[in-house]
This record gives sequence, C-alpha cells and structure tokens, in this order.
Amino acid sequence: MTSIYVDADACPVKAEIYRVAQRYGLKVYVVSHSYLGVPRDPRIELVVVSDSFDAADNCIAERAGRGDIVVKAAIPLADRSLKAGASVVGNTGVPFTNASIGMAMASRELMSNLRAMGEITGGPKPMSPRDRSRFLSALDETVQKMRRQGS
Repeated sequence: MTSIYVDADACPVKAEIYRVAQRYGLKVYVVSHSYLGVPRDPRIELVVVSDSFDAADNCIAERAGRGDIVVKAAIPLADRSLKAGASVVGNTGVPFTNASIGMAMASRELMSNLRAMGEITGGPKPMSPRDRSRFLSALDETVQKMRRQGS
C-alpha cells in the first residue's frame, strides 16, 4: 500500500497532503525534529527524529521505497528516494523523476556556489494560492499514477 512520507519541519503544504491522503485512504508519516500537532487520524503518524543534521532525510530515505511517495524540497533526499523506487513531489508541486534529478542536482550545486559568492541572497518566495493548487494537483496525479501501476 502506498504511504506518503513528508519532512514536516519546513513543509508549507502539510494541509494539502492530509487532504489527499484522506481522499485516498493513505498512510502519512510526518517526520519532524520536534513534536508537531497532526490531525487525530490513525492513518497519520508523527515520527520524531533527533535534531542532528539530515536526521529527517535519513529516516525517510531508510523507510520509503517502491510504491511510496516522498514530499520534500531537498534535492539530495529526492535523489535517494528515487533510487529506492519511491515517487517524489517537491513542495512546489514539481515532481522529481529519474530523468530530471540530474539537472536538479546540477542546478542545486550552481545555486549553492552563487550564494557562497554573494550573488544570490534571500530565500524562496512565499507560497501563493496558485502554488498550493499546483502542489495539490501534482500530488493527486502522483497518487492516481501509483494506483494505475498497481502499487
């Protein structure tokens, strides 16, 4: 059965994830470095990990596999999850695939270098209602695709 794994500490689309999971009756693992309030639903499980760097990513990478969905913005975790056979949807609604992950890793490295040189400052722009809608559609499409494939 398909499960959804989410690195919840910085995830702006948790409500959307819960909505899709409820619609399809999917289990959601909400992975966080600290206690978070999650809906009282037996299919939603909070997993609290240590506050060490990459603890949430490592937990998700160890658990998620073929037939699961990972929601994460971090490209290295997306890469690890794809290699384990999971489907990956970024917080912005852009799916990561085996065909796109190489370019995403290269872009991440470029942006890291530009930030280190002071060429780029600031973080991502706030999510708009349109961004949330795009994420919701992408997650729904991913679940439907998994169901068609029999995962």
